Amino acid sequence: MPTRAPDGKPAAPVARLPGRLLLWRLAFLACLVAVLVLALAKDTSPPLDTGWDKSNHLLAFGVLGLLGRLGFPARRYLVPSGLFLYGIVIEALQALSGYRSAEYHDLFADLLGIALGSLAASAWLRRRRRNRQPAI
Repeated sequence: MPTRAPDGKPAAPVARLPGRLLLWRLAFLACLVAVLVLALAKDTSPPLDTGWDKSNHLLAFGVLGLLGRLGFPARRYLVPSGLFLYGIVIEALQALSGYRSAEYHDLFADLLGIALGSLAASAWLRRRRRNRQPAI
């Protein structure tokens, strides 16, 4: 028996995301939270450090760029723009923290990571389309 809306009419079908797309989005969200927590933590232990602050930014935002592009394939320009704003917010929060400092060079590393991650995801999506496999 079909489900009904409160007014008695048949309920509209619920749009579901394909399983892989949902997983990419959940991974993107988890990564957003992890990056924020690590960026604002007082002490980052060596296991979560590449050894150079700029490479930490490059890696973190590269992964975010990749996951964002795979999770939101139709938002080709919105996701990278949003991630850059996210980087700006993180730098502002670090400046306000009292135990971290904000640097413009970090934003350049973020931007480069976003570009590299987005380009890698775009290349992967193009390759999958060319091989006539489902996009995600």
